Amino acid sequence: MTTGPLSDLRVIDVATVVAGPGCARYLADYGADVIKVERPGGDTARGLGWKHPTDGDSLWWKILARNKSTIELDLKDPDDLAVMKSLCDSADVLVENFRPGTLERLGLDPTELIKRNPKLVVTRVTGFGQDGPYRDRPAFATQAEALSGFAAINGEPDGQPLLPPIALTDELAAIVAAFATMVAVHSGVGQVVDVSLMESMLQFMGPQVPLFGMLGEKQERLGAGIPYTVPRNTYRSADGIWIAISSSAESVAQRVMELIGLGGDPRVATFDDRVAHRVEIDQRLGEWIAARSAQEVLDEFERVHAAAAPVYDMGDIFDDPHFQARRSIIDVDGVPMPDVVARLSATPGTIRHAGRGIDADGDAIRKSLLRSGPGSSPGPTPEQPGTE
Repeated sequence: MTTGPLSDLRVIDVATVVAGPGCARYLADYGADVIKVERPGGDTARGLGWKHPTDGDSLWWKILARNKSTIELDLKDPDDLAVMKSLCDSADVLVENFRPGTLERLGLDPTELIKRNPKLVVTRVTGFGQDGPYRDRPAFATQAEALSGFAAINGEPDGQPLLPPIALTDELAAIVAAFATMVAVHSGVGQVVDVSLMESMLQFMGPQVPLFGMLGEKQERLGAGIPYTVPRNTYRSADGIWIAISSSAESVAQRVMELIGLGGDPRVATFDDRVAHRVEIDQRLGEWIAARSAQEVLDEFERVHAAAAPVYDMGDIFDDPHFQARRSIIDVDGVPMPDVVARLSATPGTIRHAGRGIDADGDAIRKSLLRSGPGSSPGPTPEQPGTE
């Protein structure tokens, strides 16, 4: 049987794409019995992006559906809808990301589901939330990245606003949803958890919200820089390697200034002084790094206990001894993927298997519901190949 700190939880995952399934994935990694409900023909995430060379499912699917059992249900079919309702009766959590109102139209109104199962937490992940004038708009992470203020500050000063080249908002919202879900479960009260992609991103805009709300000021685009830390940028070494530098602590900044020959200069004495002389400092540091190899730069920064790192691509990550020592990337059923998001010393999470085939556990799940009878919890789904 599955073990872990959340092994007493049953989660029904009827969400698709990344954010909703990602929420359920985090719970599954720490032992929750997660049943992935797929539409006929399989979840759309199975075809998202790069494909597994053997079975044709996407690499996204292998990660998003890891540690989950799968069942195929047509929620417009009365018999399958009855199975879905029985699953919700047996569950602690339902995760969905339909447009607002869709779950209700399918006959799965959260109010009724919670009335049937008073402990049920219904986590709803949408672009804009369950209310407000934008609630019915189609939405993906792109809209959240644009509307949250993120894109406006991302890019070069005179360039276009840039969107992240990864599923940043979806992954972020997945963590927000997992956190909020566990808060709701801990409360012991059946309820709806309303998570929006836009507000998840807004949370991470930090002091920019009061900056405008109180002072009427906006953060400008600074490329790899940020307004309140100088130096903070990427610089190219003599051997063509980009190096990222940050000096968010005053003591670190002063050691960097000393290293590049600006020690004692009144223009760099404080945070505000350095911000006012960003261009001069960036130019001096850029010249200093451009005159040295990447290894020389990194050695010098380490010597003075200042923060610097080469800009890695994925090949560098796979080769790096620190990632290897911590087993940050593990092999699951022949698929390399990131290990669990955080390490617990006493009750760790574990990845037991990658995303499985369509309806791989459908028969076993239906039989468990029949054995348990209506209104009762059938317990964890049967152990699957590769579970611990």
